[in-house]
Amino acid sequence: MTRNHRPLALTALAMLLSGCGASAIPRPAAIPPKAPPPTVVKPVQHNALIGSSTDAVGRMFGKPRLDVTEGAGRKLQFAGASCILDIYFYSARAGADPVATHVDARTPDGRNAEVDGCANSLRR
Repeated sequence: MTRNHRPLALTALAMLLSGCGASAIPRPAAIPPKAPPPTVVKPVQHNALIGSSTDAVGRMFGKPRLDVTEGAGRKLQFAGASCILDIYFYSARAGADPVATHVDARTPDGRNAEVDGCANSLRR
């Protein structure tokens, strides 16, 4: 090889080897941007029963139609001619007395009803 061809040969060899090296060394995968942490939305109810104990609710409405315990929760259901009231009780922490944390009201045919109005109609 003449001296004039050496730089050209070295350049060609470097290009050839760089092409081989790229396929032999894996490239890092694109790292997706971090997703923001999910926001926990806690529904807030504003009615007279939230925070009431099971005893207090029993004094207001009498014996429940249903008394269901599932896991850490308890549901009492009261029913009258105009509506059905479901009150859900949970403890804020281990060992604490359960209190009403959610209340649903509906008409006997399944339409949503206003909680405080239903509660007033069911009071003893």
